[in-house]
Amino acid sequence: MADAEVLLEVDGGVAVVTLNAPDRRNALTPAMASELIDVFDQVDARPEVGALVLRAVGKSFCAGGDVATLTNAGKDPAAPDAYEGMGRIYDSFYRLGQVKVPTIAAVRGSAVGAGMNMLLAADLRIVADDARLLAGFLKRGLHPGGGHFVILSRLIGREAAAAMALFGEEINGTKAVELGLAWESVDDAAVEDRALVLARRVAADPELARVAVGNFRKEVVNGAVSWEVATQFERPAQMWSMRRSSQG
Repeated sequence: MADAEVLLEVDGGVAVVTLNAPDRRNALTPAMASELIDVFDQVDARPEVGALVLRAVGKSFCAGGDVATLTNAGKDPAAPDAYEGMGRIYDSFYRLGQVKVPTIAAVRGSAVGAGMNMLLAADLRIVADDARLLAGFLKRGLHPGGGHFVILSRLIGREAAAAMALFGEEINGTKAVELGLAWESVDDAAVEDRALVLARRVAADPELARVAVGNFRKEVVNGAVSWEVATQFERPAQMWSMRRSSQG
C-alpha cells in the first residue's frame, strides 16, 4: 500500500524496504516498528530473496524515536502500553539484525538515536558523503537504548564510540568510512544505486547468501556483552531518563 509507513518491493532477488514517513523524518513509532517487523518476516519467508536494502523516503534516513511516542512513554515508562511500545521500536532494529539474508542500509540525510541503531543493525552501510550521523540520546536527556553502546562500538571501537555516544560528536559519510562505520561514502544521489549493485551481487544465489550471512554473523560479531543482553541492560536506565525528562 502506497500509504503504508514501510514499503516492500522485491526485484531480482533483492528486497527493497523503504521507510515511508517523511513528514516526521521517518521517526519510529510502535506502529511503524510493527510494520517493519512484519516486512522482515515476509522477506524471511520468501526463499527467492537473497539480499535486503533498507532505504528511506525524504531528507532523513530516520530521526530516531518519534517525539510524541517518547514524551508519552516518559510519563510512566513502566506502564504496560509504554513498555510494550518502546519494546516494539527496539525489536524493529534488532529484527533487522536477524533477517536471514545479507542486509545493506542505504543512508541519506540524517540518522539520529534509534535511527543510528537501525543502520547499525545492517550487515553493511552505504552512506551519502553529506549524511549526518549522531547518537543524540544524551542531547535529548535520554540514556541510550536498544543496545546502542554494543552495536556502535563493535564497528568503530571504544574511543570513537565514546566520542559519539557520550560526547555527542556528529560525523558525515566520509568520516563514517574512515571510522569503519560504513563501507563506502558516495554522492547523495548515488547511494541507493550503489547499495543495489552490491545487493544484486550476493542475491544471485539466495540459498548460499542465507547460509553465508548466518555464519558471518556468528563468526565476526562479538563483544563482552551481546547485543541482546545490552538491549535489556540499558532499558532500566533509559526508562529512568524518560520519566525524568517528562517531569521536567
